[in-house]
Amino acid sequence: MLSISEFSEMCHLSPQALRFYHAEGLLVPAGVDERTGYRSYAFEQVERAMIVTLLRDTGMSVKLVRQSLDEPDRAAALLASHDAELRRQRAAQDEAIRAARALSVAQPQPRQRHRPATTVVARMVHGTPLGRDAREWETAEAAITAASDDLVRLVEEAGITRLGRPWRALALESPEQDRRVLDGEGPFWIVKVAVAATAAALTALPAGTDVQEHPAYDEMSIFMPGRHTMAQYCTTILRLLDAQPLDADRFVNVARLRQEIHEDGVLSSAPVEPRPL
Repeated sequence: MLSISEFSEMCHLSPQALRFYHAEGLLVPAGVDERTGYRSYAFEQVERAMIVTLLRDTGMSVKLVRQSLDEPDRAAALLASHDAELRRQRAAQDEAIRAARALSVAQPQPRQRHRPATTVVARMVHGTPLGRDAREWETAEAAITAASDDLVRLVEEAGITRLGRPWRALALESPEQDRRVLDGEGPFWIVKVAVAATAAALTALPAGTDVQEHPAYDEMSIFMPGRHTMAQYCTTILRLLDAQPLDADRFVNVARLRQEIHEDGVLSSAPVEPRPL
């Protein structure tokens, strides 16, 4: 039998770690002196110590390590699931690092540009929550993204040429839409895409799509790197509201904000309009 200090040196595990693994049922000593509480280990337990160390080094939780040890037939599947989760986390971390680097190198600034007259196909996004917390926000993002993808598919299946990326905007285009948004009824979002098509092709689009003619106008745009979050959305609005230079007769109407989701960030644009008298 090996004392805890001998077993510790052999396995490169501290006595504290061995006591912790004992308490968690991962590596139970071969014997425990009832009078002194001293732990002793069998040489054969080195293999289990090696496996525990290896699994813990992967970042597995104690719970997952215990499951892997107790159910060896599931060990491979548990490890594969853990690996997939680590890759997802790493991808999210890489995305955050890219966004943070972009923000630190060059602070995004609004820029004014001219948007030509366009024909637009639009669809309401039904069933999204308000986005009052992170879970609701993610649910709404998934629904809006799915609606955008569906709109692009409908346009392309109709043989209509798509001009650029789809975008989303708050459903504030009529008094009725305003009321439903302010009352919390929804729908809260519209997805749109600019197109070039014949009148016949546009009329052949399925029910639920709306064809709009957008006149030319000036807009203020800003590209914010990183994942689309509520904090990013609010920051975008603040920067557009502070946009300069604008003369005293015009303002940036953030109520009509439109957003294009890109792989590395979000392009947000709001029209520059005359100030109401």
